[in-house]
Amino acid sequence: MNPVFTIFRKEVAGFFDSLVGYVFLGVFLIATGMFVWVFEYNVLETRVAELDILFFIGPYLFIFMVPAITMRAFSEEIGQGTIEFLVTKPVTDWQIILGKYLASVFLVLVTILPTFIYVISLYALGDPPGNLDLGATFGAYMGLFFLGSIFAGIGLFTSALVNNQFVAWVLGAFVCFFFFLGFGLLASLPNLDVASGDDLTAVGFTTFFTKLGIMEHYTSISRGVIDTRDALYFFSLVAFSLASTHYLLTRRR
Repeated sequence: MNPVFTIFRKEVAGFFDSLVGYVFLGVFLIATGMFVWVFEYNVLETRVAELDILFFIGPYLFIFMVPAITMRAFSEEIGQGTIEFLVTKPVTDWQIILGKYLASVFLVLVTILPTFIYVISLYALGDPPGNLDLGATFGAYMGLFFLGSIFAGIGLFTSALVNNQFVAWVLGAFVCFFFFLGFGLLASLPNLDVASGDDLTAVGFTTFFTKLGIMEHYTSISRGVIDTRDALYFFSLVAFSLASTHYLLTRRR
């Protein structure tokens, strides 16, 4: 059997064998459901057939919840000493990483899929029925999935850094928050675009930090338009996270 699939199946089974997995799914669905249907500016109150509130609150929930999926991926094995046993098996570091990463991405997908009931509900409740921009909605779903995939890569990296699950979760949530909002906050600093050195060359730090953050690219994809630059950004960030995780595992070997 392919080692990647074996690790993938083990990670997914471990997630659903514990109560934590079901609590995770329940919390996400209840939280998004409350924002979509109950809290102020819900779709019933605004009478607008759109799920913008879901795609606005989803990333903030993912900042805390995706690192909770990945926190035990490596930190638990490092803490228990089983990582040394794993890396001595006839399996490469990349197979270990890909197996755990694909399992994390699969769990992100499983988390998102039940929210399609909101799409079906709005499609049926529209006036007239079907008055819902499906293209933009599915584009926004793709953006949310890409976002969860990036957070999964970051979570694996922070999990491989430490031997404590709680520390891995806190560190992962912080790094996810920084990449999602931190660069945007830096870009909003006053007097950032100033002349440098001899005051002859303008430095566009605002644009640089804005493009470096996830928020800019997530917002772009959420409009329903898949730009190759946005897709390249997401894939590059995932590749960088996994390569960094590989470096940590190589050092352990």
